[in-house]
Amino acid sequence: MEEKGQKNTVVRIRNLYKKFGDNAVLNGFDMDLYEGENLVIMGKSGSGKSVMIKCLIGLEEHDSGSIMVMGKEIDDLDADELDELRTEIGFLFQGSALYDSMSVRENLEFPLRRHTKKFGKITNAEPLVLEALESVGLKKAIDLMPDELSGGMKRRIALARTLILKPKIILYDEPTTGLDPITSKEIVLLMQSVQDEYKTSSIIITHDVDCARAIANRMILLIDGKNYAEGTFEYLQSCTDPQIQAFFK
Repeated sequence: MEEKGQKNTVVRIRNLYKKFGDNAVLNGFDMDLYEGENLVIMGKSGSGKSVMIKCLIGLEEHDSGSIMVMGKEIDDLDADELDELRTEIGFLFQGSALYDSMSVRENLEFPLRRHTKKFGKITNAEPLVLEALESVGLKKAIDLMPDELSGGMKRRIALARTLILKPKIILYDEPTTGLDPITSKEIVLLMQSVQDEYKTSSIIITHDVDCARAIANRMILLIDGKNYAEGTFEYLQSCTDPQIQAFFK
């Protein structure tokens, strides 16, 4: 990890560009994610937030720029090295992305079976499964199927599946979208608990101002594919710039 002042940098993005045809999605985007922080990124739909996340984990190739994750330049990694790095990065998808044909237990066992290089061959995954489920308060759901879970429970199980690999970085893509206000608050509290317990560094993509207010140590506002403004929630909310104020209405 690279050091910047007193903070360890776990993700460093510089001058990132990405176009789809004539549509320039990222236009020189810069970002630092520091160890142990929750970084919220807000932007309009189509502003490049999700594209940036996909570039960060190598699911999308960027046109130019630099992405360094835990001291490793993404462009320098081969397929096996990239796959190994991804075991250190958890991803909570907006739609939870649970496998419908698998029970909760099987959904959580799946990444353990896939990433044997990190944990070795596990003959009894139940202790790890129960530990992850306990972290999200759903141990009793271990043998349920996804269609037996509420939206909030699915989000929790998806987070448990992310935590089972004990990642150093977690990427949250709209973690509260589609949830009622009470369940949204529960998910935000859970994210805070995860940060405290696992000492994770997290990037949270959200349109939810209440979520950002509660969870953000720092925020980036993304406009026209680049950093338009950066700072704490309180600082950005107090800015008089109309384009910044539009995020908080």
